Order: sequence, then C-alpha cells, then structure tokens
Amino acid sequence: MNIEIEKIESLKRLLAEPCKVVIVGHTNPDGDAIGSSLALAEVLRRRGHSVLCSVPNNFPYYLRWIPSSEELIIYRNDEEHRVDSAVAEADVIICADMNALTRADELGAMVAKNTTAKRVLIDHHLQPADYFDISFSHPEVSSTAFLMYSVIVALYGKEVISQTVATQLYVGMMTDTGNFAFSNLTPDLFEGVAALAATGIDIPTIYNNVYNSFTEGRARLFGYAINRKMKTLLGGRVAYMSLTEEEMRRFWFQQGDNEGFVNYPLTIKKMKMSAMFTAQQGFIRVSLRSRGDVNVDTFARRYFNGGGHKNAAGGKSFVSMEETIEHYIKSVQEFHEEGLV
Repeated sequence: MNIEIEKIESLKRLLAEPCKVVIVGHTNPDGDAIGSSLALAEVLRRRGHSVLCSVPNNFPYYLRWIPSSEELIIYRNDEEHRVDSAVAEADVIICADMNALTRADELGAMVAKNTTAKRVLIDHHLQPADYFDISFSHPEVSSTAFLMYSVIVALYGKEVISQTVATQLYVGMMTDTGNFAFSNLTPDLFEGVAALAATGIDIPTIYNNVYNSFTEGRARLFGYAINRKMKTLLGGRVAYMSLTEEEMRRFWFQQGDNEGFVNYPLTIKKMKMSAMFTAQQGFIRVSLRSRGDVNVDTFARRYFNGGGHKNAAGGKSFVSMEETIEHYIKSVQEFHEEGLV
C-alpha cells in the first residue's frame, strides 16, 4: 500500500496546531471502526488536540474492554447533545471505516450539516463519497485499522504507537481479517502487526476477549441458526439464514450475538456465498459473505441498496422477512443466470 505523500502533508498542515476534532464511525460499529477511531483519538489527544469520538448506536459487549472504549459517545443515547455541540464547533471531522456519511444514519446526517469543518476520510470500502477534503481511500487494504496505522506512522512515526494504541489497532486488524484468515493479507500488513506486537501487547488475551467471551445465549442461538434456519440454494453453493425478533428474544439476544454467523456456511467446501437476515426495528439487516470471484459488493448494491467489499458486504430490506427471503432467492437465481455465482 502506498500512502499518498501529498495527502499526508495536507493532513499534517490541517493538524499542525491544536484544534477541535470529531471522529465518526459507522452504524453497528465493529472492532475495526472502534479500534481505528480510538487509536487515532489517542494519538491526536497526546498532541494537544481536543477529540470527541462518536458512533451512531451501541457496540457489542465483547468489545467493551478495548482501552478508552468508554469514551465513545453513542449518538442515540446522547441526551446531553455533546456530539451535536462538538460537531458544530469542530475544525476537523474524520470519518473512519465508512465510505460515506450515510453509513452513520442520523449521526451522519447531523455531521453533514457542518459545512465549515474540513472533512477527512480514512476507509477501505469501495466507492467513497466525493465530498471529503482529504480522502485516504484504499479498498485493497484488509482493514481500516491497518490503514489508520499506516497514516499515523506516516504522520508522526512509529514511536507514537503506544501499547494502548497498538491494542486498539490490533483489534481492528484481527477482527476485519477473521484473525488474519481473509483476503488482502500482504507483507506490509504483517510488518505492521509485528510493530504492534513489539510494543508488548498481549495477543492471546486480545483474541480471547473478542472471540471467547460470548454468552450462553449466543452459543445456543448459533446452534439454532445453523441447525434450524440455514437453507441452501443452487445445489448447496449458496446459503442463507434468518432470525426474527421473537427468535432472538428466545435466546436472550444481545447486540453482536449474531456476529460471524454469516461466515459459517462458507466452511462447507463447495459453498460460494452466504447471507444472514436479521430483524431490526423497521428493517431487515442483510449481511453477505462470499469467497473466490463471487462479488457480494455488486450483489448488495444491485439488490439490497448496500455495498462493502468483494467478499463481505451488507445492505437493508424494508419489507417483511418472508418478502426479503423471496427477493434474495430470486436475486441469487438472476445472479446465477449471469454466471456471477
């Protein structure tokens, strides 16, 4: 990955003097969004900047151990309007791990009202919006956390990567690569991981905190989803699962309990594509995963008004679960007829 030197110089000038910075993450924040945002905030605060981090809604319980995660302001719970005030007064607004303000729902809409602050994008999703003053957009990179690491090092050098910052960044890199098992695993990524490890971070504990800290309800929900709800199409090459609100309540659902479910069908040897439909208030959340040349970013954009990466994408459906599944089945067939799956 080559970070554009002229953009780094522009960002350096923007942050040359202490200023008011707001860092924004996407709806349903994951380890990558949280880790990369908190790491940048930590570095900027130590250089004298006033920094506020916000995400639209709450994040999974198994990520709440991340250093400084208690400082993340949940916009939907912000009764004191701290985020509104900070955005109104911001000199710089940085969007981390999202390609457009629309990915942050009401928070993004509020941020869009500030037309005087400089906007910076640090992201690895496809098709970034064009209204950013400085845009570090690298879809070829495995995680925004690795991109954030690269930007921080280019700005200030490796010496600013403290153990706290390294832990935050490692969470993002680890979770967005499936513990370094997905695509775009480049030599420079592992050089970055080595630099994080050199700070003395406890990698086994980080792994256990994220992947071995679920509730009993989550384990039982997973078994139910795989045994009772997984359906296959195209001779077992495409799968889907769905969870209604009633089903999730039955297993004492907490936010994030279904994280990773969509990946499991891809452990089947001939499986090429998997979908997970999860009922939310007012819509169905659509999660899509694939392997090989099956492009779920294209699928999500075409059929579910979404997007993401080639092998990991998402979208929304605003009809019933039954209608959503019917639409998915028809869409898969159309995709198949075009030779895309």
